[in-house]
Amino acid sequence: MRIASVAVFAALICPVLSPADSDVPRKKLIATGWDQASPERFRDQIELMEQRPFQGVVVRFVGRGDSPQFRLAFNREEWDPETIEQVIEDLQAVQSDVLRENFLLMNANPGDVDWFDDEGWAIVVEHWRTAARVAREGGLTGILFDPEPYRKPFRQFAWTSQAQYDQHDFEEYHTKARQRGGEVMRAIAEEYPDITIFCYFMNSVNSMAAQRSDPITALAGGGYDLLPGFIDGWLDEAPPEVTFVDGCEQAYRFNSQMEYLAAYNRIRGVCQRLVSPENRHRYRAQVQVGFGVYLDPYINPEGDKWYIDPKGMERVDRLGQNVSYALQACDEYVWVYGEKASWWPTPHPRADAQRWWEALPGIEDTLRAAADPVDFALHKLEEAGDQLENLLTNADFSSETVEGEKVEQADDWVQEGAPPAWSCWQHPESEGTFAWDRTVGHSEPGSARMTGIVTGCFLQKVAVSPGERYGVVAWRKIEGNGDASIRVRWQDPDNAWHVPHLDVMIDAVGPRDEWVQMAGVVTVPEGAGFIVPLLNASGQRSEDDAIWYDDVVVFKID
Repeated sequence: MRIASVAVFAALICPVLSPADSDVPRKKLIATGWDQASPERFRDQIELMEQRPFQGVVVRFVGRGDSPQFRLAFNREEWDPETIEQVIEDLQAVQSDVLRENFLLMNANPGDVDWFDDEGWAIVVEHWRTAARVAREGGLTGILFDPEPYRKPFRQFAWTSQAQYDQHDFEEYHTKARQRGGEVMRAIAEEYPDITIFCYFMNSVNSMAAQRSDPITALAGGGYDLLPGFIDGWLDEAPPEVTFVDGCEQAYRFNSQMEYLAAYNRIRGVCQRLVSPENRHRYRAQVQVGFGVYLDPYINPEGDKWYIDPKGMERVDRLGQNVSYALQACDEYVWVYGEKASWWPTPHPRADAQRWWEALPGIEDTLRAAADPVDFALHKLEEAGDQLENLLTNADFSSETVEGEKVEQADDWVQEGAPPAWSCWQHPESEGTFAWDRTVGHSEPGSARMTGIVTGCFLQKVAVSPGERYGVVAWRKIEGNGDASIRVRWQDPDNAWHVPHLDVMIDAVGPRDEWVQMAGVVTVPEGAGFIVPLLNASGQRSEDDAIWYDDVVVFKID
């Protein structure tokens, strides 16, 4: 057992530049469900909400005391200006460095305004205009739109449910829906020109029709046959700064990486056939793919129609695997929805009966590891304290000799020039130098140094088992040309490289000429027997270019 010293541990948990401090894109988990907060509760509970594993939440568009329901946009009700100002006031009172991606809920239900009703649509358009203004002035990222009709007979996006259905054929309604979508988007853009419109689903709900030879004709009679026309109208009028998110609610039942990847390709590809040819370049540029994760199937009993097979894993681990797949496949957002429990106090009696960490123990760590692996790894380091077990040998590059059984090395790994217990490798056309630098270090003298390396690395392997989760942390410093990164690779029990498409890259964010921390979380894939962190150098031009690594840690996360 190798325990990190107190001195080394103290150095490991020094402040580190977060990706939030740079332009590095991040994937985000957004919380929604039956525990959605009103603006008033969002204001009052923000400190509690910040403790949960999310980067944003969905806020119900309602007045104080949950009334009136402004989120019901597709009706003729005139909204009270005084109450709208109270909503904005409550939202402006929230200042959070944790929850930065928050959305205002808008519902299609009840949708009781016919698409040919000019007077009714003038009110609907003003509802959308008001919602955009509230989102902007309230400091929100945008609007979360739910197109689903929860209550009969109102189905805003179904042609056969419209009051004038017997007077206009489907083509006429489709054209009118496009017109109304354009009217709505012009109003939104006037208030919030760089808004994000996040939808539980967009054209993904009609992906089967998109595969037909005549997609628009094939829509007729479906439950959402007018939605593509409305979206096409959005694209007609949307400024290029507007972002749309197809949240792919159909992902609720996904239970494999392939399902997420296939859905991504379907939405980015064939679903663009549901918008007019002149808008397809806007669709490709402005519509992102997200995914919905439904939590209830991970606590429901086997046999329930909403049940996710854990495939031999603990249920919480299966959830973590699927959330990771969703985050890897999406463009930016994954939304987490639940009904049978809550993340914070809520007036909804069913959701408030238990908290999610009671219903599914370990869920918070699982979601944190998937959504923000850097922060999670550093949190686990701090939690371990001086009891941290580092699985690497001579990870602080201070030992003259090492003890223990030697792990089998590959033929092209060499130990000449490397610190004890470490090996090195470089491309055959690279002629750089590897060295154990005994004078330069992050916490104490001693580090691994590479100079003149076109492509190469220091590396060490450790035995692991499939399904285990590990934190990987290191410090790096750069002088001159070149780039530093950690590539976490896998070998099978027979020492052959394994599933290279599941390699994980870890970068540093910060000044090149200072010691900057690198951190990430990895899960051992099926069939792997060893984890192999590669401390990489690339693009160095001469021996005057140097990269140092120090205080490297690989530790198991329970």
